[in-house]
Amino acid sequence: MDFEDIERITVLGAGNMGHGIAEVAALAGYDVRLRDIKEEFVQNGYDQIEWSLGKLAERGQISESEADATLERVTPLVDFEEAASDADVVIEAVPEQMSTKKDVYEELEQYAPDEAIFATNTSSLSVTELSEVTDRPEQFCGMHFFNPPVRMTLVEVISGEHTSEETLDAVEELAEAFEKSPVRVRKDSPGFIVNRVLVPLMNETCWLVHDGVATVAEVDSTTSFEMGMPMGAFELGDQVGHDVTLHVLEYMNEVLGEAYEPCPLLKEKVEAEELGKKTGEGFYDYENGGVEIPSDEAREDVADRLLAVMANEVGKLVENDVARVGDVDEAMGLGAGFPEGPGRMADEHGLAALVETLEGLHEETGHPRYAVSDGLRAAAEAGGFYNEDEESEHSYEQVKVSVDGMVGHIELDRPQRMNTITPRMIDELDAALDEFEADDDVRAVLLEGSGDRAFSAGFDAASASPESPLAAADMSREGQQVFGRLEEVGMPVLAAVDGYCLGGGMELATAADMRIASEGAQFGQPEHNLGLLPGWGGTQRLKHVVGEGRASEIIFTARNDYDPETMYDYGFVNEVVGPDEYDDRKWELARDLAAGPPVAQKLTKRAMLAGRDDTDAGLEVEAAAFGTLFTTDDVWEGLAAFQQDREPEFEGK
Repeated sequence: MDFEDIERITVLGAGNMGHGIAEVAALAGYDVRLRDIKEEFVQNGYDQIEWSLGKLAERGQISESEADATLERVTPLVDFEEAASDADVVIEAVPEQMSTKKDVYEELEQYAPDEAIFATNTSSLSVTELSEVTDRPEQFCGMHFFNPPVRMTLVEVISGEHTSEETLDAVEELAEAFEKSPVRVRKDSPGFIVNRVLVPLMNETCWLVHDGVATVAEVDSTTSFEMGMPMGAFELGDQVGHDVTLHVLEYMNEVLGEAYEPCPLLKEKVEAEELGKKTGEGFYDYENGGVEIPSDEAREDVADRLLAVMANEVGKLVENDVARVGDVDEAMGLGAGFPEGPGRMADEHGLAALVETLEGLHEETGHPRYAVSDGLRAAAEAGGFYNEDEESEHSYEQVKVSVDGMVGHIELDRPQRMNTITPRMIDELDAALDEFEADDDVRAVLLEGSGDRAFSAGFDAASASPESPLAAADMSREGQQVFGRLEEVGMPVLAAVDGYCLGGGMELATAADMRIASEGAQFGQPEHNLGLLPGWGGTQRLKHVVGEGRASEIIFTARNDYDPETMYDYGFVNEVVGPDEYDDRKWELARDLAAGPPVAQKLTKRAMLAGRDDTDAGLEVEAAAFGTLFTTDDVWEGLAAFQQDREPEFEGK
């Protein structure tokens, strides 16, 4: 089955994952059969899809007509044969039990077309073992979505022992058609990527508390405020459900050995039915106060131990060719919200020190979970997980950079963190502008955020909180300089804003020459709510765009809910478009700008910038530029095109 031939998707299981996957497929334009064993189950799943689509329309992420059309593409069914008989791809999302899944595939084989692809949405079970129940193991793979599928962008595409490259390619393209980010898991291994790193981490946090090394508060303070995880490790465990974590861990223990022995504390929580948020109590009591994580109890030794455990798992994945380190880091960012992947974090800490930490723990406890993997040891000897070849392949980690015709395209690429800005991202923006300036074919820049939730929600303080006033001032100056390059680069820059555009993200958009916004965009400079001020040029640039009075209002009120229509009235947004038009219009406008006279555009930007605070200086630059332009071929091409009533073809000469 080639990707181009896929038209009909069947989803087996209408629970949380199943109905979410069905909604994603229908939003992508596919006809979807949603099947479960009882009418009440499948109807509940269908109702959840209808509710979710309504919320997307209410937030302006899709139109009402698109919501209605999407729902019409979903058919709820109980009859198995009717659901599967004309499927091109079957995505199974039934409960995470090997025997249950095998029973489903044995029956599915009776009804599905011979050419159909089977994909299991499993978080840890063997794809190979499941595929061998069928008559088509080469057409069988894993397709692990993350909860909730509508919001989470990662899909782990897992190769079984028999899976063909054609099947993997088709499923990866299908995930991209779903507007997801597929990451290839090259070999069937328990936990795949995200759970293989995350579950041992969560198990280790339990061991820390069980052995009296640290408290729950100290662990969560460390993981949240020191390591930059999106929430504390125990808070995350409560969210996931400790029964789920234990189930995955027991499977890993069974297949991979004693290094994955579940901590007794985790077992005690499950036996006491203190499973986390879903039962009202886990490591936190959700019926009496909920989560409270102190910001001042982080411990460096706890961070070192947890990072060493994660780095060891990365080493095993790389050593056994389950995944490349860049793919591990990408998956952990997309699927677990890590501001930086564990491979990059480990390199920055120093692998030799982490090896030493593990060796010390192994000598002290004798437990096999601290045995240093060959992969980690080899990476330490090589100086890091990222060697020169890996760096060149992943030169941009937090932005996507491409050229489409005459448009240089920069996409802030941290959707799992609302495209929040880090020092690394600022460096990569700087490098992207260098690349575009060196390319004579690039005539305009289109700047946007990945996904549909945010252009950028501001600075990611968890990834790089400055350690001193001097460090904070240096970070401010670096952002000011790089953002200022958008004003100085010799070509028009268009910022396309969908979703949140807040704080540092709004400062970045302010530095562009023009801004287009979808109806679902949301703006604000909320720094005063944090006792801060806009530190990447916002106190200066914003007043030049909207006037000093409006800039003062936006900054001093610290609101984060300015709608695009208001920002259009203020003169910040040049154009507001509906969700159906947004993608086409941003590219149309960027290409129109790229078709303009490059020399004149460059000199116009220079004159406007020079005259911002000194009109006389600006006028002088303007006059000199005007004289220069009359020596260019572009001017004569423009005049000739005007006389001949045709579109000019500027060459920048």
